[in-house]
Amino acid sequence: MPSVVTNDGVEIFYKDWGTGQPVVFSHGWPLSSDDWDGQMMFFLDKGYRVVAHDRRGHGRSEQVDSGHDMDHYADDLAAVVNHLDLTDAIHVGHSTGGGEVVHYLARHGMDRAAKAVLISSVPPIMVTTESNPGGLPKEVFDDIQVQVATRRADFFRTFAEGPFYGYNRPGATPSEGVIANWWRQGMVGGAKAHYDGVVAFSQTDFSDDLAGITIPTLVMHGDDDQVVPYENAGVRSAELLPNSTLKIYPGFPHGMPTTEAETINNDLLEFFRS
Repeated sequence: MPSVVTNDGVEIFYKDWGTGQPVVFSHGWPLSSDDWDGQMMFFLDKGYRVVAHDRRGHGRSEQVDSGHDMDHYADDLAAVVNHLDLTDAIHVGHSTGGGEVVHYLARHGMDRAAKAVLISSVPPIMVTTESNPGGLPKEVFDDIQVQVATRRADFFRTFAEGPFYGYNRPGATPSEGVIANWWRQGMVGGAKAHYDGVVAFSQTDFSDDLAGITIPTLVMHGDDDQVVPYENAGVRSAELLPNSTLKIYPGFPHGMPTTEAETINNDLLEFFRS
């Protein structure tokens, strides 16, 4: 399988398909690059080179017990970009992957990047702090860690069946295939990476990172996101970014790249071509 070894010796799996301007996808917690299949196939057909990696400890990447923080996530993304010598790249991040994209651009610079997209993403910061009174209580994330450490398989199933895709809403039509695929991706990854990753995605403050990103950035968020509430995430991120466009989608859930792929893909394509 194609992979790159990071500076601290971790093997990172990646996919690299097609030719043309590269679109680099960063996935959410606790999934893998497979979560981008719908986007990668769509943009491959549109003439783009599509690249996605499995975050350390996730998917087919090495299951190490350390480095599950945003600095390492950003450095691992940089390792993939540099290894493939990608330039003029469009970076797309979903959920935790949006934080990874933001921190990568702030930490490693924008010389190789053309545009960025944050979908249902965790920045600026998820947890409640003095400077972020609209965040979620730390106890919410502490409980997620307990679930991951003690009953991960059941918790992942319940999460996919419920809030992630909005399947717990009245009138929703759950897809067994989508639920099973989410569970499959999660269970392939390592429990330690998933446990530590909760702190990375919930407690990292990306405010300064966002303020320093000058490339055009599209912020996309559903107003029925039960995982990353849009008002404290997408709206505030767009306010902090110097060159942003904000799109709020009525009724769309956290996992909207999957459940609303046609809309999301076409809006991404319009932004890429603009």
